[in-house]
Amino acid sequence: MDRTHVELSALGFQALLTLLLALVYYRLGRHQRRPYFFTWAAAWAVYALRLGFISGFVLTRREGWLFAHQAATGITALLLLWAALQFSRGLRWRWRYLLFGVGAVAWAYVALFRIRSMMVAGTSAVVMLSAVTLWTGVVFFRHARRTPSMGATVLGWTFLLWGLHHLDYPLLRPLGTGVLYGVFADVLFIVAAATGTLFLALSEGRRALEARTAQLEQLTRQLLHAQEDERRKIARELHDEAGQVLTALKIQLDLDGRPESSQMVARALEQVRSLSNLLRPSVLDDLGLMPALRGLVDDFGKRTRIEAALEVEEPVRPLTPEHQVVLYRIVQEALTNVARHSGAQHAHVRLAAENGCVRLVVEDDGRGAQGELRPHLGLLGMRERVTEMGGSLHAGTGAAGGFRLEAVLPGGETSR
Repeated sequence: MDRTHVELSALGFQALLTLLLALVYYRLGRHQRRPYFFTWAAAWAVYALRLGFISGFVLTRREGWLFAHQAATGITALLLLWAALQFSRGLRWRWRYLLFGVGAVAWAYVALFRIRSMMVAGTSAVVMLSAVTLWTGVVFFRHARRTPSMGATVLGWTFLLWGLHHLDYPLLRPLGTGVLYGVFADVLFIVAAATGTLFLALSEGRRALEARTAQLEQLTRQLLHAQEDERRKIARELHDEAGQVLTALKIQLDLDGRPESSQMVARALEQVRSLSNLLRPSVLDDLGLMPALRGLVDDFGKRTRIEAALEVEEPVRPLTPEHQVVLYRIVQEALTNVARHSGAQHAHVRLAAENGCVRLVVEDDGRGAQGELRPHLGLLGMRERVTEMGGSLHAGTGAAGGFRLEAVLPGGETSR
């Protein structure tokens, strides 16, 4: 009686552990909406029922409990295999798969109640359980070979050793004995399987996050390119269409002797040209980066009354169109921030080529970064542009106490 009590306690502990595991997988399935988590949850729930059935057999020695145990064993093995196939190959449920479960239950009934041989029933159940468990291990090994994964490798070895362990039921102990040994070994395999599947879930989550990040980066690149194309189009329309119309109107007003109206049109024409230049300066496309930067810095100084200087390494090395656009937009946004937030009297822009990279520094003598720098839309936009080019962006307080922005872009030189 003492031995039976110990064995039942061990089986109860194992059942509790398995039920907790089933609950964890069910919650994972609810959270991540992955079908194989629900299948794993069902497998461990049936496994816990299996332990209850064998406990009933240990207490009563009735064949009904043994039949339920054998049937639950086969269903558990099939569910674990199905979960592995769902995860590895993305298989979808087909009603014909239910025949495998019906076959496992039917064979347990035939072996126990028709053939009426404990040896046949036990051996056939062990062989089937071992084969299905080994098959599950092979599925995970193949997945690990296709997609390197520590979780899949752990699961492959776990189910391989667990499948071999099943063979010791008829070989190493007679029916109904050695329960403690079996519980101890099964608990180890259950913990290993749980660890492997959780590693697998984390690995899949990480890969999904990486894929999502790559998609977002691609979308960002497309948006930036679309933004530049749209800016170029609008700037051309303003310069060529609206600018020409306003110019013709100004000439007509001058010829008609209406100076006040002509001056109003001249101011409107100047605003249109400024807006066109702000959207996409034609000099950037026609003459290149350096003239565009000089015009940008000079215009900034005239508009804001902040003394601004541009320093460029000589001789100027030719840059790709993509680098030119990124560098121009960074300087444009940085100078806008200087005018809005810094309270500076001087601003300095330096562009240089160093060790195969292009280094851009924009610095002022204003208030500098006050406390922790909070990223705003403009800074995030600059960072996205630099990151797309494989570079880096650093913002903080400069040597003179003002704000300092430094961007480093790799390469950037055109082929000569």
